[in-house]
Amino acid sequence: MSPASHEQEAPRTPVRVRFCPSPTGNPHVGLVRTALFNWAFARHHQGTLVFRIEDTDAARDSEESYRQLLDAMRWLGLDWDEGPEVGGPHAPYRQSQRMDIYRDVAQKLLDAGYAYHCYCSQEELESRREAARAAGRPSGYDGHCRDLSAEQIAEYKAQGRAPIVRFRMPDETITFTDLVRGELTFSPENVPDYGIVRANGAPLYTLVNPVDDALMEITHVLRGEDLLSSTPRQIALYKALMDLGIAKGIPEFGHLPYVMGEGNKKLSKREPQSSLNLYRERGFLPEGLLNYLSLLGWSLAPDRDIFSLEEMVAAFDVKDVNPNPARFDLKKCESINGDHIRLLDVKEFTERCRPWLQPPFAPWAPEDFDEAKWQAIAPHAQTRVKVLSEITDNVDFLFLPEPVEDEASWNKAMKEGSDALLRTAREKLEAADWTSAESLKEAVQAAGEVHGLKLGKAQAPVRVAVTGRTVGLPLFESLQVLGKEKALARIDAALAKLTARTA
Repeated sequence: MSPASHEQEAPRTPVRVRFCPSPTGNPHVGLVRTALFNWAFARHHQGTLVFRIEDTDAARDSEESYRQLLDAMRWLGLDWDEGPEVGGPHAPYRQSQRMDIYRDVAQKLLDAGYAYHCYCSQEELESRREAARAAGRPSGYDGHCRDLSAEQIAEYKAQGRAPIVRFRMPDETITFTDLVRGELTFSPENVPDYGIVRANGAPLYTLVNPVDDALMEITHVLRGEDLLSSTPRQIALYKALMDLGIAKGIPEFGHLPYVMGEGNKKLSKREPQSSLNLYRERGFLPEGLLNYLSLLGWSLAPDRDIFSLEEMVAAFDVKDVNPNPARFDLKKCESINGDHIRLLDVKEFTERCRPWLQPPFAPWAPEDFDEAKWQAIAPHAQTRVKVLSEITDNVDFLFLPEPVEDEASWNKAMKEGSDALLRTAREKLEAADWTSAESLKEAVQAAGEVHGLKLGKAQAPVRVAVTGRTVGLPLFESLQVLGKEKALARIDAALAKLTARTA
């Protein structure tokens, strides 16, 4: 395989791309990145996105995962033009419902000589592979059953062997221009004949995927780099399908870079940070998450990380995708999501936070939630949180009967002399104007000056007394929203606690 630079030609029209996940487990971010790039490519070219479900593996696929896939796409806002729940001219769009099509194509390939029955056992295959490796030869399938005589076939059948179906690769070099990686060449010794139907008659991915792409007239295949090695096999199969009148042409391929996790290893779907459900539960915005995922291999401009989906669609060109692996950086993902939170209208922000203001996320009783207080504190909270789930800990002091018991925060803020400071602060706050956050700030600042402390040091004990935590939303606005009576009562409770500890 050898890469070379290339010039991107204008795509054929109309553009038809597909997103075809398998319904196994929870959707992961690498899968979402692939869906996003296909969606953006289709929308940029006013083309068609086909959503197809590859559910031929009954042992691994599940209806629950299928439903999660549809729900994930809806949540992300990545709509599709053909597929489940939408329909289209090439229905059905679940491969488990297309088995008759695959059987028919496999038989046509056999009849035309593009495929053949292979009777080799796994033990025989492995033995010959070991011998090839020992001799320094490629260890792929050696073509043992390519040209069996009628007598050999009869003998294998008499032994009760159930054959698989193999595609007969042409003895020629295969070259194609990858939309991301340029010109790639595969020599025939590195692309041996391969299985397309199992011994039990079940079609393999190697058959069903290209057949569906052909029948659904897919013009561009944008998929992960891990599938690059299968591309020359599929190109050869497409040529056979064209000869049989099943395919109209060969799609253009673009192989997207790996998404790397910790230790520069490919991000596995088994790693917690790869699960889309995790990001939904933590309160990532779909637009924030998609913005970050788009940066894993592509960029709008060298100096712009924050942009909308509409801006991405307007600018997206697959030739601009970087072929090098992209590292998933959770901190940057959170930061970009925080930027998108701050771009929201305040009213929309307050509504998007709703799930985290009620059970099971909220620790307070529903009847203790105060809508007026939430509306008052929301603008201040919007400037601080990176994900929506952080809202719960940031506002719990408003709705819980008492502040959170956090011993670490208490010990950090309540130093020697904190009781004297709190008494002075209480006195100053008692006399302050509670309609003005600035007046409350001046009261605490004045208390600090009495004890030789700057505002930062002076407000720490007050914050912990009132909210239970050393960090959180702007203190003086928080005091104002909580109200004078409750705030002073919590300072009194903190003083009582300090007195009890020193007694």
